[in-house]
Amino acid sequence: MEKISIIVPSYNEEESIPYFYEEIKKTFHTLNYKLELIFVDDGSKDYTLKVIKALTDDKCVKYISFSRNFGKEAAMWAGLNVATGDYVTIMDSDLQDPPSLLPKMLDLIKNEGYDVVGTRRVTRKGEPVIRSFFARCFYKIINRMSKVEMVDGARDFRLMTRQVVDSILTLKEYNRYSKGLFSFVGFKTKWLEYENVQRVAGETKWSFWKLLIYAIEGIVAFTTVPLTIAIIIGLIFCLIAFIMIVVIIVKTLVWGDPTTGWPSLACIIFMVSGIQLLCIGVIGEYLSKMYLEVKNRPIYIVKETNLETK
Repeated sequence: MEKISIIVPSYNEEESIPYFYEEIKKTFHTLNYKLELIFVDDGSKDYTLKVIKALTDDKCVKYISFSRNFGKEAAMWAGLNVATGDYVTIMDSDLQDPPSLLPKMLDLIKNEGYDVVGTRRVTRKGEPVIRSFFARCFYKIINRMSKVEMVDGARDFRLMTRQVVDSILTLKEYNRYSKGLFSFVGFKTKWLEYENVQRVAGETKWSFWKLLIYAIEGIVAFTTVPLTIAIIIGLIFCLIAFIMIVVIIVKTLVWGDPTTGWPSLACIIFMVSGIQLLCIGVIGEYLSKMYLEVKNRPIYIVKETNLETK
């Protein structure tokens, strides 16, 4: 019998996990597949780990608990490393990734020849308007900059064949942006669209600031266009400065050298300095990623588990 591995990154999700487990078991009653349910406790500060351990009487439930909070990217990577299923998916425990879609996803892979079936939200109902606006802007920007297509509204919830998972596991970089990595490996992909679903319990752990930082990491990880933009800005300001020097020389020769224009000069200095700092910041962001990569630190550290990690 073929096996499906479900990876569940969990951070302070003690309220939602029992609902999630119940829904998954209901779904698998209708599926002729063996289930491997892998919870990854990402250093939760509540009773998430205790709730997960209470489910381990069911032999299909496995867990990994980190020594601290390493982030969802690390949790997904840990789950992919230990998943043994013929098909693997990543799901949030808050039921915003509907388990009811799994039968359709399996059918598309088995009967229509797809390697990956991903999900994307067609609405962002329930999200703050500002967050939704900036999310759409992010996808527009990164798709213009990057050669790897990022699908607007795409979730981490996607069903993948073993071949796809093995390909992703070859990408061992420390600075991970999984949506980009999933797109990078390619393969024949089908997108299932669905209406946004509210959390079954608990609160989201993604603040606007965390999402902004995550977006910047995604841009830096999959395109070097910001470096090119910094070069272009530098060339433009050099050209402007050269033109201004010529204008000042001509003006001085013709009308003399009046001591006016200090406020405008100060504004120009502040503006140019700001552009310089921006460009240095862009370069620094890429250097920082290189710095973290060459350290070769582990992506996560396991504190305890009921399975063997690779």
